[in-house]
Amino acid sequence: MSIMKFGCLIAATLVAGGVQAETLRLSHNVGDTTTWHQGAERFGELLSEKTGGDYDVRVFPNAQLSGGDQMRQAEMVGRGALDLVVTSAINVTPLVPEMAVFSLPYLYANYDEVDATTQGAPAEMLSEILLESGIKVLAWGENGFREVTNSVRPIQSPEDLQGLNMRVAGPMYIDVMNALGANPQQMQWSETLTALQQGVVDGQENPIGAVIIPQQVYEMQDYLTAWHYSYDPIFLGVSAEKWDSLDAETQAAMQEAATEAMEYQREITREGTEEGIGFLREQGMEVYEPSDEELQAFREATQPAFDEWADRVGTEIVSAFQDAIAQADGNSSN
Repeated sequence: MSIMKFGCLIAATLVAGGVQAETLRLSHNVGDTTTWHQGAERFGELLSEKTGGDYDVRVFPNAQLSGGDQMRQAEMVGRGALDLVVTSAINVTPLVPEMAVFSLPYLYANYDEVDATTQGAPAEMLSEILLESGIKVLAWGENGFREVTNSVRPIQSPEDLQGLNMRVAGPMYIDVMNALGANPQQMQWSETLTALQQGVVDGQENPIGAVIIPQQVYEMQDYLTAWHYSYDPIFLGVSAEKWDSLDAETQAAMQEAATEAMEYQREITREGTEEGIGFLREQGMEVYEPSDEELQAFREATQPAFDEWADRVGTEIVSAFQDAIAQADGNSSN
């Protein structure tokens, strides 16, 4: 072998050996035992696999990269300070108020209705709005139906919430809790578990499979009411700036990885929720499942908050969601 050929071989070997995966930073705002985290990690595995190891996703839980502020994550992705985010719709309402539509009180009754919006045209409307803020939505996952817990008394009617100090995640839930006579306190999730332990707040509301069980909320709370009052999706989003910098092949790989990862995340979240009521009872929680009549009382009490936030979201968006839900109900009855 000539010296020139040998030199070319060495150079090629060094180049090949020197190629390093590009690290993408993904932020989410709950703990590393949650289905949010599992979905994020699955995305990273799939993206590495689909790009031949060109990309490595590093997942940061508990909003570490935004100083513990779960509301800032999406804004940071929007301006390119973070690559990726997994966050829930309600966390983005300060930036994009229309995102509150998913969580309007008693909008949904079941998963078929949910899927008709999050996996259909209504969610695409919200994706377009988020893109205007610099966030490209890759796929929608699930936080789930939010149930209420507390350490004071069983909640069986709106009156039972009177005077309770309730941790809430976002502005819409402040109005909902006010309508129910509670004292809402907006608080970062990273601070909530300590606040529950110390009795700074009496209770909180979150989904069973995605948060209450994996974050062991049952160790700090005695009562849970499965009132399904609000649904909260999550989404996996990428900075539009980062997305636009990728070639078409990488974009396709990232889209596939995100879709598969969020399908997995929804599946494990629903499994955890289905098994959750029994598990929580085994852990000593007193679980109350309201009758239809009792749910109607909660629905009527939260109607003012629904109306106010439906106005903020906009008639066109709310109508699109309600139409998709009605169509899902029609399909299920055929």
